[in-house]
Amino acid sequence: MSYQRSIRREPNSNYDPQIQSVIISSPDSTLLIVVAFLVVIGFLAIFSATAPKCLDEGANPLMFVGKQFMGLIVGFFLMKFFMNYDYKNLAKWNTHVMVAVLVALFLVDFTPLGMVVNGAKRWINLGFYQLQPSEFAKPAVVLLLASVFRKDANLFDQDKWSKAFIPIIAMAGLTFIQPNLSMVILLVMTTVVMYMAAGGSVKFFLSCVGTMFVTLIIGLTTIIKPYQLQRLKTWRHPELDPLGAGYNIIQSLIAFASGGFSGVGYGGSIQKLSYLPECHTDFIFAIIAEELGFVGCVLVIGLFFTFLQRGFVIAARCPDMYGKLLAVGITFSIVFQAFMNMSVASSFLPTTGVPLPFISYGGSSLIVSLIMVGILLNISKKRIKKIRNRY
Repeated sequence: MSYQRSIRREPNSNYDPQIQSVIISSPDSTLLIVVAFLVVIGFLAIFSATAPKCLDEGANPLMFVGKQFMGLIVGFFLMKFFMNYDYKNLAKWNTHVMVAVLVALFLVDFTPLGMVVNGAKRWINLGFYQLQPSEFAKPAVVLLLASVFRKDANLFDQDKWSKAFIPIIAMAGLTFIQPNLSMVILLVMTTVVMYMAAGGSVKFFLSCVGTMFVTLIIGLTTIIKPYQLQRLKTWRHPELDPLGAGYNIIQSLIAFASGGFSGVGYGGSIQKLSYLPECHTDFIFAIIAEELGFVGCVLVIGLFFTFLQRGFVIAARCPDMYGKLLAVGITFSIVFQAFMNMSVASSFLPTTGVPLPFISYGGSSLIVSLIMVGILLNISKKRIKKIRNRY
């Protein structure tokens, strides 16, 4: 079921007469199918990676799957809500979302509510649930930037600084001190891509890249945490510290090597048996590679590539700049995070600590990803179509 509204433009000597139609239809079915496949793969991978550990500890082998399923239920209803909520109304919630994320990040960093896991303080312990506020910074940044960039990409507008740039810098700063450098990189890259999508200056972009590079070098030598610096040192040569900082990388590469072309079979992973820590979160792609081999890796990469393609098609067809920027920001944020996770598992990038969207264990990540997909599906309902005028 769909309908369209047509706007005819008057012909002139320099313009080919055409009718511009805004078609309102059902959500993008291909995107929905891709997300469904990724979620199913995630549940299968989580069960395979965690069941042996649960059995060894005398726990229910479905414990992690059950917790992830709770996140799926919440995420599904929120996705359904945002899929039917007009994305143009999201702009009026910018301040509320921004304040909520900033408060949550502050509670993590400076109150006893913050939980420390593996040396990082990124979660709020709510008793029945562990919330990761930095995940919610992703949609918050996209919403803020889409609102201020929809008219122009002028970075020196005071209104943009007060409404978006200063809050984004504050979110990035609070995220950095957790520490969560990988999420800061994701937020920065999303900002850059949305700036360019809004028509930003290439020269200014290149100058910013140069400045960021110099800042990064300074950061690596001054304010970076010791464990983060150690990750960089052992990134390319993990054999220098095989039982320390290089352990995870080595075990992950063993998983890839063991998988070969077709894998050892579902549930047959050896690396998940206490060899590869965090195999259900940061390194779940390595378990997929071991059990399903090159074929499984290509399947997952292909699904994210299709997600990227559909997201950018939705952005290109959207009839307004606000929707275009939302679609670009959401699509890039999810796919770039997937790229970071898979690159870490294959030792293409240093260990970052970001989950694989839709697949890694983690309720906050799954809920936020489904919320963003819901917004993207809502944008896909409206698309612009140009029809050549036959008269």
